[in-house]
Amino acid sequence: MKSIGIDIGTTTISFVITDNDTLTVLQKYTIAGNSFIQTGNSWERIQDTDVILSRIRPVLYEILDTYSDISAIGITSQMHGIVYTDSGGHAVSPLYTWQDGRGALPEFNGRSICRSLSEDTGIKVAPGYGLVTHLYNVKKGIVPADASSFCTIGDYLGMVLTGRRTPRIHISQAAGMGLFDLKKLEFRYEKIADAGADPAFLPEATKNFSVSGTFKGIPVCVSIGDNQASFLGSVTDGTDTVLVNVGTGSQVSVMSRQYIEIPGIETRPLTDSTYLLVGAAVCGGAAFASLEKFFRTYAVAAGAPDISQYDIMKKLLELQAEKDDAWQIRTTFSGTRSNPEDSGIITGIRTDNFHPAAMIRGVLNGMAEELYELYELIETGTGRHMAKLTASGNAVRQNKVFQQILEERFNIPLTIVQNEEEAAYGASLCALYASGQLSKRQLPV
Repeated sequence: MKSIGIDIGTTTISFVITDNDTLTVLQKYTIAGNSFIQTGNSWERIQDTDVILSRIRPVLYEILDTYSDISAIGITSQMHGIVYTDSGGHAVSPLYTWQDGRGALPEFNGRSICRSLSEDTGIKVAPGYGLVTHLYNVKKGIVPADASSFCTIGDYLGMVLTGRRTPRIHISQAAGMGLFDLKKLEFRYEKIADAGADPAFLPEATKNFSVSGTFKGIPVCVSIGDNQASFLGSVTDGTDTVLVNVGTGSQVSVMSRQYIEIPGIETRPLTDSTYLLVGAAVCGGAAFASLEKFFRTYAVAAGAPDISQYDIMKKLLELQAEKDDAWQIRTTFSGTRSNPEDSGIITGIRTDNFHPAAMIRGVLNGMAEELYELYELIETGTGRHMAKLTASGNAVRQNKVFQQILEERFNIPLTIVQNEEEAAYGASLCALYASGQLSKRQLPV
């Protein structure tokens, strides 16, 4: 028997086929999302919900045609963002992604939604969080008239597959929307009402990895957050491992068996009895992607073809291997969770290191430094030093120099996750557990 894991990312959608007996990945598929909608607003980051589903359906049907013994389907997706749904379970809005910046706009007596919540309730939230987006839309009067609830894009896929009319989401996804009580593991209903939103709009939240329905007779597991799915799909023992994941954004994650608050670190539900302590860098792998775009823009202007510059960037690093020549670069190019208006900083440029490789290595050093500083907060807050460093995400997997930089900065031996689509793989494990085909002891928690 086999299971399917689906990961709806920001830029790509991934699928894995997992063997239920060996828990190994038999096959994987990755396709481009190509679903962003251009609105003309620099702060607005939304995606076409119908396009996302139209990309998923052909691959899912191809898998089901190829494998006749699929016994479970697991789903994970980019966190924080929301899709509005109507009473029939249909999407009536685009996906407002985690990158959407409307929550930081000072449009309400000079204050933003994030600032208002912080000053009025003491609750720290970031732009892009689903309830921040929803509160903005409520106050601006732009919630779709026929909307009755909202959920993540992963939860919406689950609704479409199972025919559910109302969203049912896991606490890992619910917490990512903000205004969530992490001790009680439920939404802060009174705070949400006080902020101006109707709590009746909120989706049902479950503490368990559970089956939300069936698709062609196959159990479909409730969607889980991509950070939690990546952790489950990456580590072999959650008790002594720090996980670094670098995608469009990047995170450093450590599991805790108790609720703990650490300034600058998010506490995210993993299961009903465990949490992930997560330090999130907003820019993450996008910092390196921005650098590639910088070089590509120059190359095209100089008459070269409009092609990827990553291989050339790696070659430049190999030719100019001196570590001490790197520029000092703070890679907060997209701000930080606590200060969206923050920007990057570049120093340490001299005539003798004015070389592209020094800039490239400086960006990689900056990405590693940002993650390490977040890990230091976790280490200090918990009093625990992790013995293992595991890294996932293609931004790490495909860059040997970045691997070396991470290992040296953390001073912990580095292991690269073997399953390339770790979030999709983690979702498939959750589906097996939810459907009774995997014991909890087989999960790394």
